[in-house]
Amino acid sequence: MRTDTGQVFRLEDYRPSDYLIPSTALSFKLSREKTIVVAELTIERRDGVAGNPPLVLDGDGLTLRRVEIDGKPLDASAYRATPDELAITAPPKADRFRLLIETEIDPSRNQALMGLYRSNGVYCTQCEAEGFRRITYFLDRPDILSVYTVRIEAQRDEAPLLLSNGNPGERGDLADGWHYAVWHDPFPKPSYLFALVAGDLGRVGDSFVTASGRTVELGIYVEHGKERLAAYAMDALKRSMSWDEEVFGREYDLDVFNIVAVSDFNMGAMENKGLNIFNDKYVLADEETATDTDFANIEAIIAHEYFHNWTGNRITCRDWFQLCLKEGLTVFRDHEFSADQRSRAVKRIAEVRTLRAHQFPEDQGPLAHPVRPRRYREINNFYTATVYEKGSEVVRMIRTILGADTFRRGMDLYFERHDGEAATIEDFVKVFEEVSGRDLSQFALWYHQAGTPNVTVSGSHNASAGEFTLEIEQSVPPTPSESRKRLMHIPLAFGLVGPDGKDIDYSEVDGASVEDGVIHLRKRRHVVRFSGVTERPAVSLNRGFSAPITLAIEQSAGDRAFLARHDSDAFSRWQAFNTLLTETLTAAFRSMLGGRKPEFATDLLHLAGTIAADETLEPAYRALALSLPGEADIAREIGTNIDPDAVHAGREALIAAIAGANRELFTELYGNLQASGPFSPDAANAGRRTLRNMLLDYLSVLPEGVTLAAGHFATATNMTDRAAGLTALVHRHRTSPETVEALAAFEARYRSDVLVMDKWFQIQASTPGPDAVEVVRALMDHPSFSIGNPNRVRSLVGTFASANQTGFHRADGAGYRLFVETVLQVEKRNPQVSARLATALRSWRSLEPVRQAKAREALLEIRSAHGLSADLRDIVERTLA
Repeated sequence: MRTDTGQVFRLEDYRPSDYLIPSTALSFKLSREKTIVVAELTIERRDGVAGNPPLVLDGDGLTLRRVEIDGKPLDASAYRATPDELAITAPPKADRFRLLIETEIDPSRNQALMGLYRSNGVYCTQCEAEGFRRITYFLDRPDILSVYTVRIEAQRDEAPLLLSNGNPGERGDLADGWHYAVWHDPFPKPSYLFALVAGDLGRVGDSFVTASGRTVELGIYVEHGKERLAAYAMDALKRSMSWDEEVFGREYDLDVFNIVAVSDFNMGAMENKGLNIFNDKYVLADEETATDTDFANIEAIIAHEYFHNWTGNRITCRDWFQLCLKEGLTVFRDHEFSADQRSRAVKRIAEVRTLRAHQFPEDQGPLAHPVRPRRYREINNFYTATVYEKGSEVVRMIRTILGADTFRRGMDLYFERHDGEAATIEDFVKVFEEVSGRDLSQFALWYHQAGTPNVTVSGSHNASAGEFTLEIEQSVPPTPSESRKRLMHIPLAFGLVGPDGKDIDYSEVDGASVEDGVIHLRKRRHVVRFSGVTERPAVSLNRGFSAPITLAIEQSAGDRAFLARHDSDAFSRWQAFNTLLTETLTAAFRSMLGGRKPEFATDLLHLAGTIAADETLEPAYRALALSLPGEADIAREIGTNIDPDAVHAGREALIAAIAGANRELFTELYGNLQASGPFSPDAANAGRRTLRNMLLDYLSVLPEGVTLAAGHFATATNMTDRAAGLTALVHRHRTSPETVEALAAFEARYRSDVLVMDKWFQIQASTPGPDAVEVVRALMDHPSFSIGNPNRVRSLVGTFASANQTGFHRADGAGYRLFVETVLQVEKRNPQVSARLATALRSWRSLEPVRQAKAREALLEIRSAHGLSADLRDIVERTLA
């Protein structure tokens, strides 16, 4: 593990390397403590490079055994080697030469899970972003594209399976029980996409016939005995391959496509060319062990990593500042896939909830950065919601501005022009300018400027003139290192809804660029006048969440309720009701702070019942509408001086009020939604379960709630319902005998399945109340918990810090003390995981003064720890800045 060097990398400092590596031959002799890696690199001097500059290769903790050039050992005076760098001080003057490097690594001691490591008896690699340099010395940067040939040797009884990128080649037996396999990837790729897996795993096989008639062999590798749990993942893979051909015209290009599921993994999955490596939680599923959310996540992540084959692999990013070019674009593609597979409206609402919960706080806090950062100290810390989720929203806005057909032509040109290249954001934007004839330079600020734009709107109606006027103003608040902001191009989709609930056809627009139901905001202030509007409309703005902004509109509660019932845009209909709920919850917070019992409008309580019973709406949509804004969402809306206990109390009071006002209706609906047929993870059945479990959450707060929740848990026939029943018991009736019994029953049933036990940890770690700290401390001693496994840490400590506002932010600081201990303990093993945990305190300045002071003390304690990694120090120092 490297400690912090203090080096800051800047976009403006980018320059091409003096050398290229067009081909790479790797040979691995795998051993638990002493793996030998021989890399034979073809080195080429880049055209135009003057003189004879040194060749400096990246390393990280390597042991060098041998170095040769063109078959001759290199004299010790001709190079300089440290564990983190190999410099050939005077390389040959020839335009091309062969460099052989032999290194020794220890996979068993690699607890950072970067480079080559050993997990549960399986050798595995993770090379993004800079893990390849932990395997061999290399120009470990995305713009060095190389054709790889890989030979793997291992003892057959330890590793009968030998996998790498590309297509399989020669394989056979060696002496003393060893064997080998050769893989060749004909497509040049950067080192971060290299992959190797070796071990003893079970295989689920299938095939896919591409649009051009080629047969691709598919394989998903899992622990023996879990093969049946990979069936849904295989189905999702085949649907992804078909969808990408139909929607983007992208056909798979190799003879095989393999996925390997491992239990120790820092990320969700990795898109290595032809050999995707997955966290096993995003592969393994059946109704007994996985929830509907798990099934949806598997579908989306399988698709995401597959779609990277073109947006990330065939076209990669020039440097890590362009990370959003592959991640934001591919998130957009997987969102579109999921929308087509399930419900477009439900998917869109879920995307926006995620964006607001994770990216908006990032934009509004000390960790704010542009979608394309301009500087970083540790690139691992920029795999953020801004790069992924906001990056996706920027691509979506391009489609909104240009239209679907022109957007597709732009994507086709992008694939045609940049296939096999390492591209930039400028390359991406340029293809859309060319196919559309538009100047997108102002729009490109979405990539270059941090912060969430604020849009304020007021409207007025002149009945006698038949005119409706909107006054719109945009602003972008200052963010760290950016105090002055430039004006954005914001595509604001809209509708004017008449008293009959239908959109009004206006006859004339004056004052702004309005195209196909979209107002294009480019100036600070706009006045937009609509003619032919004889009756005052309700304004529906930012339909479909056409732009990732905060919107403040002068609108009555009556208009919001009207839109919640009638808006033709499904997202805006949900947004109208969600805004009513948010305003109600912020008022409840203020009442709680003032020692008053909050009061709730009867109309709002009844509207919740109306939405729940509206069978013209999908069950999943109704469930999302009934899902109140989370406590962190409410705190973000309030902004400052947050008391998490008051936020929680106000939210619980509204839940109880809605449940009480709709008791009979919710009880009847709950009963009617009980499943009668076999389990299916499809959207329709999942939606019915989601709505039924949402109603359970409401009903569980009532006096009879403990009995209902216990019965729900006891009679559940799938994990979705079983987990919902347990959650209702634990969160609402923590100390009841029924809850104690249910927790014990769940543990007894699943103690041998660590992925299911993660749910047991999550449910308890997210339980609100002052004793949450003690609960989490006790669970850290549970046999199923491991401080060295990222999934276990995220499920328990990560959930506690991110999803338990009252427990984590306990007024006496006990939650922060537990957090500091855990972050520093994890950091010794895995800096990436510790750094991601540390982001939980990014909004510490919004807390009330007592908690704020204790949170700052916690951050200072972490910062003062000796020998911090670059990953963790970077997050903590930016959070404190």
